[in-house]
Amino acid sequence: MDRIIEKKTWTTRKVVTIIAITSFITLVFYLIFLRDNTSKLYVDRNQLTIATVKQDKFQEFIPIDGIVFPKTTFYIDAIQGGVVEAIFAEDGDMVTKGDTLLKLLNTAMELSYMEQETRMLAEMNNLQNTKLSLEQNKFLRQKEIVDLQYRIDATKRDFERKKSLYKKEVISDMDFEDAEREFNFTLKQLQISLELQKLDSISREAQKRDIETSLERMRENMKLLRKNINNAYVKAPATGKLSSFNLEIGQTKSVGEHLGQIDLLNGFRLEARIDERYVSRVFDGQEAQFSYAGKNYDLHIDKIYTDVSNGSFKVDLFFNNDIEPKGIKRGQTVQIRLTFSGETDALIIKRGSFFQETGGSWIFVLDESGDFAYKRPIRINRQNTNYYEINEGLQPGEMVIISSYNNFGNKEKLIFK
Repeated sequence: MDRIIEKKTWTTRKVVTIIAITSFITLVFYLIFLRDNTSKLYVDRNQLTIATVKQDKFQEFIPIDGIVFPKTTFYIDAIQGGVVEAIFAEDGDMVTKGDTLLKLLNTAMELSYMEQETRMLAEMNNLQNTKLSLEQNKFLRQKEIVDLQYRIDATKRDFERKKSLYKKEVISDMDFEDAEREFNFTLKQLQISLELQKLDSISREAQKRDIETSLERMRENMKLLRKNINNAYVKAPATGKLSSFNLEIGQTKSVGEHLGQIDLLNGFRLEARIDERYVSRVFDGQEAQFSYAGKNYDLHIDKIYTDVSNGSFKVDLFFNNDIEPKGIKRGQTVQIRLTFSGETDALIIKRGSFFQETGGSWIFVLDESGDFAYKRPIRINRQNTNYYEINEGLQPGEMVIISSYNNFGNKEKLIFK
């Protein structure tokens, strides 16, 4: 007897087909939506430098090299040129102000000075003789007036006698008139002589002033001349330590040439050069520090030289309260930390070579699992020789890769082996 065979709904073929289609759709969905499409690179974690982001104190500063110089220096230059004839001191000697250090020989200049001195002495002698002649003329004029006064006295007595005799008609008219004329003549002579004496006196005083002025000028010229002659002997301008004084007998030195210097034993200063990028941030009194023999010393900027040369400018730094390290020497180079801010709380990471590739705009941050690191944008604000200050993109406790990114290319994810 025949029977109806029911058709199965889920055949093996149908199930396999459905599973295959579902798997295909799932694969496509994964590839499109769920798969990690970021570029990856497998790296050895042991070859990386990893630092922890932390909240700590931060101070902005830059390192600069400072050279030790004496606080006060007197330079010794050749006031006149010549050949080194004798040396009386050596480099490194302690000298006192006024000590003779060396003698320069300049025969032509000495002969010229001698000729000038002889000429000035002759001129001064002529002026003195002129002054003496003026005084002699003064006394001659006085003698002339005295003689006239004597003659007036004699002629007056004679005139008075003859006047009396004339009234008595003892003498003639001519004798009386002669006596009167002689008396009036001597009076006029005296009047003229007195006027001449007055004019001579005014002229003589003016001439004497001119002569004294000329003599004084010549005396000053003589002093200057002798001083110039004495400049052949170079003397110490101050009391201190003689340095940079390296001369040999027979050397020729020109006018104004540097011969050496004297360092006063009143302390030291540091001379440093700073990159021109910081010219607007450097000011008088700005604080700095440096370490020497295990101790820290505080300094401040005392002078800023505004001339920029080879991309940098110069500053002088003095020790605060004159507290200086013992044993420091002139010409020694030390590293100084020039501060731009006080200590503040900040989010910081250690400095590293990653900055050269990223410019501080992004960094690789480790995942919490520690199995991989991924790229994350950040923003760096200030920096010093040890740390970067982070403004955005990181949190305290996170770990970041700070070593060089040279071998990572454009990869966005680093997987640790």
